[in-house]
Amino acid sequence: MNREQLKKEIRRIAAEKNAVIMAHYYTDAEVQDIADFVGDSLALAQQAAKTDADIIVMCGVHFMGETCKILCPQKKVLVLDLNAGCSLADSCRADDLAAFKNEHPGYKVVSYVNTTAAVKALSDVVVTSSNARKVVDSYPKDEKLIFGPDKNLGAYINGVTGRSMLLWDGGCHVHGRFSLNAINDLKAQHPEAKVLVHPECPKPIQMVADEIGSTAGLLKYAIESDAQEFIVATECGILHKMQLACPDKKFYPAPPEPADGEACQCNECSYMRLNTLEKLHSALVTEQPEIFVDADVAREAIKPINKMLDLS
Repeated sequence: MNREQLKKEIRRIAAEKNAVIMAHYYTDAEVQDIADFVGDSLALAQQAAKTDADIIVMCGVHFMGETCKILCPQKKVLVLDLNAGCSLADSCRADDLAAFKNEHPGYKVVSYVNTTAAVKALSDVVVTSSNARKVVDSYPKDEKLIFGPDKNLGAYINGVTGRSMLLWDGGCHVHGRFSLNAINDLKAQHPEAKVLVHPECPKPIQMVADEIGSTAGLLKYAIESDAQEFIVATECGILHKMQLACPDKKFYPAPPEPADGEACQCNECSYMRLNTLEKLHSALVTEQPEIFVDADVAREAIKPINKMLDLS
């Protein structure tokens, strides 16, 4: 079937099965366009917590499906590809975090949402880039905190809050690849452009930013700004939503450091690109792959997630 037929069939099956399709801003444009709800990690978690659908189809990465399942244990949660992982989640294993906690008694653990369910179960609170500052500020100034796994986001939050949280040494393979020289060259070509930077980027990239914020925060800034041009240093999938929201403005993806033999000027998450319309159709038809979370792990992981949602 052609693309339009495929899209109609996806919508028909979703309606028939009372399935809600959720997609992250970093997925391909055609996946975003067919979804019932598109958002960042915080918005997707909030939406999952209140949906009345029988099936949740998460077009994103594995930890997002786990978060949905933890919040909605009685619902069937599907992802499009079990290989759609996350470099940040991979950088922090539960056993390693447990050992780190034992080495630092008296510390509370603030975990980025880009973590496995098992890591969330060891955490005191979960945060997203949208609410990390607010959640961290909810703790007394002298509270001993461990922040993980993203060291760049953690360092940024330390800077804006005046804290000295212990930082896990993890990073995002996408946000860590941006080229400062290429961004400066692009800025020279478009001197009036505002530079929008995600806090998962290294500090040198943050230092040239006009605005640092979560994916949703950068989208909001672009909508509300009087500027007409923007250089965007986050996963380039968000440019689709920015362009839809601001059709008269221009958006330029910040270039990455090129890999060997690579000429692409976009910084894409290879995991997010595993989400396709064909896999979405297959997931709805077969109701696979389904996400399961161990009951004991889920019972502990729900606590820091709920704390985050309450604070948000």
